[in-house]
Parts: sequence; structure tokens; C-alpha cells
Amino acid sequence: MAIEVVSASMMTSDATAHIARCVGGDLWVVSWLPGRTLSGAQALAAMTIASTTAHHVDSAESEWNRIEALSRELGLTGREAVYLVNIENHELRRTVPPHVRSGE
Repeated sequence: MAIEVVSASMMTSDATAHIARCVGGDLWVVSWLPGRTLSGAQALAAMTIASTTAHHVDSAESEWNRIEALSRELGLTGREAVYLVNIENHELRRTVPPHVRSGE
């Protein structure tokens, strides 16, 4: 499980499709927390949770303890964080196609 920072503007992981993108300064958005803006440290915590969750943390108490601690940095419980990671499926790696007007 490795989290990579790409050009200081995006965080990715080899364990999950979730990403974090820098939106200016030390402000980040994370794919599984839509509508929230996080600090760089919080974005790293969120990406670590997503990566750890991808490895089915049900059985490892040490991983649950880590998820609980990281989740507190985001104002969530571990169970809330794992739930959100699993239900949010936004593909932020894909670029948005340009808007095409019809009839012009």
C-alpha cells in the first residue's frame, strides 16, 4: 500500500481508485468525501483510510485502531469513514470533456 503525491497536486494509491486533488494552497478534496475541503494532512489521512480499507480491515485490530485515529482527524468515526469509502465511487482521475453546444 503506497500513497503517491503526483506533482504536488494529486494523491493516488496503488490500493484504491480514490484520489485527493489539491485545489489551491494547502486545500484538498478527496473523492470519498465530496463537498469537503481538507488540509494536506487530512487528505493524507483520508487516502490512508481508503487504502487501508481496500485491504478488508475487519480482522486486524491494529488496522482498526489506525483507522479510528485517522478518522478522528476528519471528524468521523472509523465505521463512518469505512462506510463512506465504500459507498462513494466518484472517478476523479478522469478528465471532464469540454462542454459542446449543439446548434452552433
